[in-house]
Amino acid sequence: MSRDYGAELDAVKAGLSELQQLVRQWVQANPGKASPQTDVAETGMTVSAQLQERPGEAGGIFYSGQYRGEKWGYRWEPRERRVSELLGLDGDKVAKVLSALGHKQRLDILRSVLTEPLTGAELVERLNMGTTGQLYHHIKALLGANLLVQEERGGRYSLPGHRALPLLLLLSAASDLLDTSDYMELAEARSNAGAYLGAASEEYDPHLLLLAVVDNTILEHKAGSCTEANIFLHGDGSITVADDGRGIPVQALPGTDTPGVQAVLTRIVQRSDGASFFAPGGEKGISISVVNALSEKLTVGIRREGKSFRQDYKHGIPQTGLITIGTTKETGTSVTFLPDPDIFRASFSPARLSGLADEISAAYPGLAVRFYNEAE
Repeated sequence: MSRDYGAELDAVKAGLSELQQLVRQWVQANPGKASPQTDVAETGMTVSAQLQERPGEAGGIFYSGQYRGEKWGYRWEPRERRVSELLGLDGDKVAKVLSALGHKQRLDILRSVLTEPLTGAELVERLNMGTTGQLYHHIKALLGANLLVQEERGGRYSLPGHRALPLLLLLSAASDLLDTSDYMELAEARSNAGAYLGAASEEYDPHLLLLAVVDNTILEHKAGSCTEANIFLHGDGSITVADDGRGIPVQALPGTDTPGVQAVLTRIVQRSDGASFFAPGGEKGISISVVNALSEKLTVGIRREGKSFRQDYKHGIPQTGLITIGTTKETGTSVTFLPDPDIFRASFSPARLSGLADEISAAYPGLAVRFYNEAE
């Protein structure tokens, strides 16, 4: 069946017009809460408002939308929820709702039936659940919460129409919070540093972090893309490893706006090839994301694709976006980090750093590693 794109566009325009009118009415009904420069007509759907500090007035959330699945579609009129109302929701009930949805297979079921109605057998096959018993355990909970309906006994399951928008809004909010899971892993690494460093807390060796960073340079060298690396010890106790490799990728990951370098520096995963750097006695490999987590601050600089990029971190958490700072014909990565003094009691030893640089150069004759003590 052919689609009527003109009708769909008209529906979208109508929805936007209604939402714009709602915003305009709110601005007119709440004088003084919007910036004098705000002009709904000029800014379209982007409204810049400066709320005055008045007790009990925290603002509002405006939303609308439409969805077209394979079997049906929805369009929702513009709505508003006051922030004070949202913050005053019953915490126990909200927790129960989120708990009911906080299961991967239940979310998979809801997302599947949102696209089209499906029978139990079709859900088992589509979601690779293996048995219908496993499916119906979750189906029962979703039916009880009125998040699913069944056409008839043994029939197909679908999502009630009035539940579609809340589910999509919940998924939209979750997409903006996905990076928090990475940050929780970073915090866990900080609280469990011994699993990576393989020693008692009073004996944590900061040179292990340096070796983990240099390990990435060595991998670039083995791939034929890196011939030299420079190690700089700075006066504030931080250290820089700069190489002439390809540079960590900066393109956003598919389906996200997260730069590749940010994923590398915040997602704590063990390499599938078994090439992670392991400290003597360590249970887990030290990746560059672990170095980031165990550092008070870290700055990464990347040279690739004719540009220079930079991003700053604190305790593993990004403090800036990926910033373009200039152009260059060179390629490579530089990582500057300061081991967190709350975790590491010892400092870098210039003598040991010089020895490590010589050892690495001797082990890899095609990789020139030089050490510079800028603290002197």
